[in-house]
Amino acid sequence: MSKNIAVGLDIGTYHVKVVIAESSATSYGMPNVLGVGFAESKGLRHGYIISQADAIKSIRKAVRQAERTAGVKVKKFFISVGGIGLSSHTATGSVMISRADNEITELDVEKVLEEAQRSVPNTMSINKRIIHNIPVQFSIDGTPILGSNPVGMKGVKLEAKVLFIFSLEHHLAELIQAVEDSGFEIADVMAAPISASLVSVTKAEKIAGVVLANIGSETVSIVVHEDGIPISLEVFPIGSNDITNDIALGLQVSLEEAELIKTEFEVGAAPIKHPRKKLEDIITARLSDIFELISAHLKKIGKNGLLPAGIVITGGGSGITTIEDLAKAYLKLPTKISSLVCNSQISECLQDKGVAIKDATWAVSYGLCVFGLSAEGNDIISSNLGKKFAKSIFQKITRFFKQFLP
Repeated sequence: MSKNIAVGLDIGTYHVKVVIAESSATSYGMPNVLGVGFAESKGLRHGYIISQADAIKSIRKAVRQAERTAGVKVKKFFISVGGIGLSSHTATGSVMISRADNEITELDVEKVLEEAQRSVPNTMSINKRIIHNIPVQFSIDGTPILGSNPVGMKGVKLEAKVLFIFSLEHHLAELIQAVEDSGFEIADVMAAPISASLVSVTKAEKIAGVVLANIGSETVSIVVHEDGIPISLEVFPIGSNDITNDIALGLQVSLEEAELIKTEFEVGAAPIKHPRKKLEDIITARLSDIFELISAHLKKIGKNGLLPAGIVITGGGSGITTIEDLAKAYLKLPTKISSLVCNSQISECLQDKGVAIKDATWAVSYGLCVFGLSAEGNDIISSNLGKKFAKSIFQKITRFFKQFLP
């Protein structure tokens, strides 16, 4: 497989999705999609693998389909990790500048990030593994600096505010094991909400302040960006499957019929035999729960009503017709449904397969390709996986931030 080709693997609760893409000078610098594959997820629950054998079968099926459409053999993946085991915590660290002339070096940056990691409470890190550490802001002698490069500047004390993103260690280990047992290698790991943000939110939105909400089948994940970088991440144990369950109970129909009703409602054509008002009330009640959780998190981090670019909604549950109006009402923010740069490419890959999967559901797997093709191998501070900070940490931090550019 060419070094100019990257493969993104998104193992979701509803589908396993694979995107194969190559670097391209066209398409506004975005990778060109060569092929895609998907399979029904089996052996997963809330993003956790509960049956390795079933998960392996799903991965292999999705990969085989992607290989056929792309005409290449897959050996290595960039994979996402999500589910309710994903969480984040912001910590700070400070160090005295080591050089006699008070010039900040890469070693000082490395030390301050290590200090921030040591300040993370044990209650936040127990049974968890850090997969990302993202410097949110550096300060010199108490004064915040612009940009992410304090190296070469002078001062007495260097401080750093860092966002740490965790995954449950057991969950991550099982995910990695499933991929390796499927016969493939892992190039790197990225948190699913961060991956989706690479292709779902614009540079201008990230700088102004935006929250990306990915509504999946069993979870809702959000990532908040400000000044161009992620500042918070959270995952809630609720999703579009809960809407299906509510419809089944409210209308006293089977789960299969409830899913069909929900799908038809999403395209604005609910079955005549069920009262549309009652159906709207059922769906609205569950969506209200979702937006109340998002609102509570924004209040917690002091960003409620303070994100000029508002909320961008993606994922399989983003197609519900009333979702934009509800989001505006509950969050008091501008709202829009995400659209991917690669929509037409993915649609072309799927057009002969009779597949009806919303383009937004491919955000994570396509974002992994963007991440992989920008990573230049493993030379990026992308996933910690318990390793110590690399010596070339500032160079890697700079490259990490480039992932958030369109």
